[in-house]
Amino acid sequence: MVGTWEALVAVRYLSMDPTIRGWLERDTYLPRVEEGAVIRSLGVGQVVTSRSDRYTEGDLVSGMTGWQEWTIADDDQRQLQVPPQGTDPLDAVGLFGPTGLAAYFGLLEVGRPVAGETVLVSGAAGATGSVAGQIAKHRGCRVVGTAGSDDKCRTVVEEYGFDDCINYRTEEVRSRLRDVCSDGIDVFFDNVGGDILEAALSNLARHGRIVICGAISQYDGAEPRGPRNYTQLIIRRARMEGFLVFDHADRYPQAIADLGRWAAEGIVRHHVDVVNGFEQVPAAFCRLFTGDKIGKNAVKLDRDPDRQDDRGGRRPCG
Repeated sequence: MVGTWEALVAVRYLSMDPTIRGWLERDTYLPRVEEGAVIRSLGVGQVVTSRSDRYTEGDLVSGMTGWQEWTIADDDQRQLQVPPQGTDPLDAVGLFGPTGLAAYFGLLEVGRPVAGETVLVSGAAGATGSVAGQIAKHRGCRVVGTAGSDDKCRTVVEEYGFDDCINYRTEEVRSRLRDVCSDGIDVFFDNVGGDILEAALSNLARHGRIVICGAISQYDGAEPRGPRNYTQLIIRRARMEGFLVFDHADRYPQAIADLGRWAAEGIVRHHVDVVNGFEQVPAAFCRLFTGDKIGKNAVKLDRDPDRQDDRGGRRPCG
């Protein structure tokens, strides 16, 4: 039964994001997901029934829906955002979701690139890295990426407009960085951590900035390994800073407006790799860690939002 100030939402798309793995394993910036609880996740849905002034029947909404087919939005505990009118659901889960917003705020607020500087992006074929690199190009920077295959590197250069891309599986990254970033790396937007972070530290320009957006190479459950050469930050008078998109929630509307305009103008391109069916969620999630994708991973739920059955409760993953 929908409560007095609640809205019932039929979830249409689920976002697959590496940070979910951390939420499953330990307390991070959010509490660990407890056994038996709905797995925390961004999703996009449609309001089916509303008793809230915040939501109207038929609204597209996005936010922390969790891995489930139905969710309840309420004014106090589970507020979902209503994107701008006409927003494509795949934009809401991708470009205007946490990956696109992370690229926007991480690069512009933490990295602060200046025209003419060299920007390195790890995970450059991914949902966040590809957008971060394109924003840097739009700002007049020289942009180099790293990716895990020749096909991905080709996409990064030919479609996303990077100046160069290093295949970290077949090339020696540290020496290649010396070649393609001969004056040093001014901004490193890092989604990977590990060996690539160390390689970037060894090739920093003076007053370089490292943006720690993610560390997917460290999410395999083993003991995390820190960079052995962090003292390069001293030598290069550089800084390394992490961030969360939630820190900039008050500026989401401006970010979404900018990203939407750049997408419409062809300045920023983005892929969303969609599979159909709730049963595909585990496989789609695992693909985040095998490198078998370009851009954003999402799962489309096949349930028809107009069906009248089973609307009364939340259905957890499993």
